[in-house]
Amino acid sequence: MGAGIEMSLMIPTTRPAIQAMIGQHSAAIEVTADQWLSWFVAAFLLGAAAGGLLFGWLGDRVGRVRAMASSIICYSLITGLGYFADTPEQLLVLRFVACLGIGGMWPTGVALVSEAWPGLSRPMMAGLIGTAANVGFLLLGVVMFYHPITPASWRWVMLLGAAPTVLGVGIWLALPESPEWLVLREGEQTGRRNSGPAPVREVFQVPWRRLTLMGIWLGTIPLLGGWASGQRLVPWAGQVAERAALGDLKATTQTVWSCGAVLGSLLGGWVASKIGRRLSYGLISAGSLGLSVYIFVGLRPGHSLFLPAAFGLGLVSTMFFGWLPYFLPELFPTRIRATGMGVSFNFGRILSAVALLSTTSLSRWFGGDIAKMGAVTSLVYAAGLVLAFAIPRPEQLPHTDASHGSDT
Repeated sequence: MGAGIEMSLMIPTTRPAIQAMIGQHSAAIEVTADQWLSWFVAAFLLGAAAGGLLFGWLGDRVGRVRAMASSIICYSLITGLGYFADTPEQLLVLRFVACLGIGGMWPTGVALVSEAWPGLSRPMMAGLIGTAANVGFLLLGVVMFYHPITPASWRWVMLLGAAPTVLGVGIWLALPESPEWLVLREGEQTGRRNSGPAPVREVFQVPWRRLTLMGIWLGTIPLLGGWASGQRLVPWAGQVAERAALGDLKATTQTVWSCGAVLGSLLGGWVASKIGRRLSYGLISAGSLGLSVYIFVGLRPGHSLFLPAAFGLGLVSTMFFGWLPYFLPELFPTRIRATGMGVSFNFGRILSAVALLSTTSLSRWFGGDIAKMGAVTSLVYAAGLVLAFAIPRPEQLPHTDASHGSDT
């Protein structure tokens, strides 16, 4: 949940912060703000990718709990320093460093939950993890109703992002370590198991290379679709509301989208378990594509169907993030699980960041028209329809740590 707040911070904050720092109040601000939004999201994706690799590796080396606690303290403290940023460049650097911790939270947290509660159903586990992050998005939207983010008042968001520091310290001091990891470490220390090659290198060797590449592409499509397209709903609503005096439509849009996202991420793992990994990934891709194009081409903030459609997009597109923690852990055996998931998901972030940065020229081309940007970038979901056919079934995996149930 804390990481979810962090991930959503710059979506409603970028435009007011750029207005305050640069002082532009003309049409040029729309292009500038959209370009900086791309840079901030790219900083998040690249920082989270590096952090996922770093803290995922630490999770396999020093334990899931210490690595996870360190990641939380990292993203919280550095976000708090953003309160003192005077230029967009300073804020960009701080966001990159903070996002090291955001990226580290995911592989260590998923590995810990899946190992500490082996009896918990994996669809439920995956749904709870994905839902918690979107509750963070929702909380920020609710707070925005009472404290609007404006050019004159945006720094308070950074202090809100520093709040999970207390959680990180509490986890370090009080949370028990994964019993499965402890057994593995004891076996290595007593010589019952060879340590083998370094995990980061191993996930790119046979037989794991093919699965690692699959994991990377499975993570790239929802990341790029969500951040390059879906997350533009909030700044688009703020842009239109400011011009048409529609009230705080930005906070309403974030809250409505987040309500759908909370439900969607909770259902993602359950849907995958019921209708199969392949079919569910394909249907989620098709639904995300259809809703995105419908909203950005056929609707406009303030239209009677805009908020219901935003809810629908939040629900469908975030099913990916219940699907991924359900499926990715089974790709790798216990000893390289955190590293393998970190590599898979966070290399997807790198590819998404590169693709997102390449879209900054589109912002100039479209004159800061967020709707056109969102419509074009949503086409990435079409690739998910193709990729779904290549997803391996559980019985095709080259290890026995995964649950080899039936699939469609």
